[in-house]
Amino acid sequence: MLTVETRHAIDPATAKGMDTEALRKHFHVGGLFQDGEIRLIYTHYDRMIVGGAVPGAGSLTLDKVAEAGTPTILDRREMVIVNIGDAGTVTADAEYEMGRGDMLYLGMGVGPVTFSGEGRFYILSAPAHQTYPSRLVKIDEAATVELGSIETSNERVIYQFIHPDVMKSCQLVVGMTKLAPGSVWNTMPAHLHDRRMEAYLYVDLPEDARVMHFMGRPDETRHLVVKNEEGAISPPWSIHSGAGTSNYTFIWAMAGDNVDYRDVEMVAMGDLR
Repeated sequence: MLTVETRHAIDPATAKGMDTEALRKHFHVGGLFQDGEIRLIYTHYDRMIVGGAVPGAGSLTLDKVAEAGTPTILDRREMVIVNIGDAGTVTADAEYEMGRGDMLYLGMGVGPVTFSGEGRFYILSAPAHQTYPSRLVKIDEAATVELGSIETSNERVIYQFIHPDVMKSCQLVVGMTKLAPGSVWNTMPAHLHDRRMEAYLYVDLPEDARVMHFMGRPDETRHLVVKNEEGAISPPWSIHSGAGTSNYTFIWAMAGDNVDYRDVEMVAMGDLR
């Protein structure tokens, strides 16, 4: 079963007047992982698609998505699949066995994608301009960056999977950040990157834990309350930062003009409101 929701782009002036319900309708991501279903959100931010596939006892095939306007979803797109569950298999141009935390890049034109096994698959896709080779990147093959400290409650490791230091892609840049026990803050001081949108998915949270995901213009911030396996769509004009009631992991994905992870505009703490 395939379900697709469309999210239109919202400008910062409109977002400024939204209440909690409206903010969640446009920017909150939830309910992606349902047994026996593929659920997608087609966004008008750089045409990014975010979604989930949970094959359960059978298999699921992602093929034609009407919103993409092509016979098969990957005819003019690239895709990254992240397994946030137990071992599973993804079949496209080859068969890929994925463990928890692995990421699979599929290049433009590889055809339909089939999911099977015990995996819980997080799906990310963006338009592509050429075909790069598909590649399974295991978590121990990712580039790592250690940042923060326990004193500032933000000790964390950044795992860069679909990233220029690891492999080539058209515009998708995807990685994972794991916070150490006792740390709750991510991406603070905050930043913007007007040339790229971003999507977050928060995982490894206890059932009763929550993350406060901060968004909005630096001088007009808002927040979303998210739980495990939920996230946020972050427009290019918005900060994207979070603080949790426990440590957690989040998967970040960007699409836009470039793949330069360092192309950001930092926001001074004194400028946040």
